[in-house]
Amino acid sequence: MKKGAKAPDFCLKSAEGEDVCLSQFQGKWVVLYFYPKDNTSGCTLEAVDFTRHKKDFDALGTEVMGISPDSQKSHCNFRDKNNLTITLLSDPEHKIIEKYGVWALKKMYGREYYGVQRSTYIVDPQGKIAHAWEKVKVKGHVEEVLQTLKERQS
Repeated sequence: MKKGAKAPDFCLKSAEGEDVCLSQFQGKWVVLYFYPKDNTSGCTLEAVDFTRHKKDFDALGTEVMGISPDSQKSHCNFRDKNNLTITLLSDPEHKIIEKYGVWALKKMYGREYYGVQRSTYIVDPQGKIAHAWEKVKVKGHVEEVLQTLKERQS
């Protein structure tokens, strides 16, 4: 997904079992972040950081949604264990993850496998990608997203 491209629409189940569609946020700013797995160190830090800054995102009229291949039950446990207040969406079949191009070949300890490449997108009120981060490093990322969002909105 490149800047200026139309963000692919989707409908996914939230941790609460509700259908959440990108199109229902037409006219609003949205931060979509894709992460590999619930309850891993980097993913927990990222989700906790987004939750810590939720009031800042709310003040900018922006919805934050995290998407991973984990199940709704896993998302509920992850949310409850870490007191998360952001929306977590489940994509176990990787349909949306693949549409956004973040299902990628990865390497760890000499082993190759497919998984989610940590990525974040800001979607503008017209449904277009306003900014994209690929191969995200977690530390300081949420603050960078917040700053970029403020710049895009001004």
